[in-house]
Amino acid sequence: MKLIIVSGRSGSGKSTALHVLEDLGFYCIDNLPIGLLFPLTREAASQTKPGRLGKMAVSIDARNLSGELANFEEIYRRLQETGVTVEIIFLDADEQSLLQRFHATRRKHPLSDDKTSLREAITSEKKLLEPLSKLSDLYVNTTGMSMYELRDMVKQRVVGRKDQELALLFQSFGFKHGVPLDSDFVFDVRCLPNPYWDTSLRKYVGTDQPVIEFLEKEPASRKMIEDLKAFLDTWLPSFADSNRSYMTISIGCTGGQHRSVYVCEQLGEHFRQQYNNVQVRHTELPHLQTREEI
Repeated sequence: MKLIIVSGRSGSGKSTALHVLEDLGFYCIDNLPIGLLFPLTREAASQTKPGRLGKMAVSIDARNLSGELANFEEIYRRLQETGVTVEIIFLDADEQSLLQRFHATRRKHPLSDDKTSLREAITSEKKLLEPLSKLSDLYVNTTGMSMYELRDMVKQRVVGRKDQELALLFQSFGFKHGVPLDSDFVFDVRCLPNPYWDTSLRKYVGTDQPVIEFLEKEPASRKMIEDLKAFLDTWLPSFADSNRSYMTISIGCTGGQHRSVYVCEQLGEHFRQQYNNVQVRHTELPHLQTREEI
């Protein structure tokens, strides 16, 4: 059987992720007490025809007892020893985004009370959930991500991936906005010629033909892309062989509009020839939908 554990700070999108999994045929339980993980998996294993219980997804959050959260690593190891395939998806967002989401929905944070402010609750929740975040197979920072983008990501990266298959995400970003927290590799392409300084190209982005032509004719751009391909061609198989399920490669330039977008597109096109689950996402170009090929 396969068990997906969805966790993360309140307001980061756990309910959305769980609903997607439910729509895709998973038996889902929200806010499961950690102590019930073993009885649940035993019940599923005892069924001669698991049916719906063959694929389960549970949400575990800070409403669990703090002692059980602190001992989660031991429970996780014991679960793996039973032969259950366990995958942990951890969702998070920056503090300001979480504050804005709670103010917009007017929901009460599960850890806030008359002595604990919303900001304090958000901070303490991060510490409580550390045992799950450090064991996560996939860490997703949902800052700036819409509900629809999150739904697509869960469908493509989690459910669209075959078991034991490495799912790759190439994402462009702007250093002036900060490095994405969910990055496994970060590459800086700010040394490449910047199309922004050509005033005729400022209205375009890295997926537009004028910018593509500008960067394609630059020897430094071609050399950078070939070097990145060679590095990733060499080392990605090692991650796959070590049972790594997800890799996020972030490419950054100053504003995340031109160079990083172009390089991400080139890398995505190259690695789609070798891997079945490859996505390209541009964090600073919200008008472009996440692209994928499975």
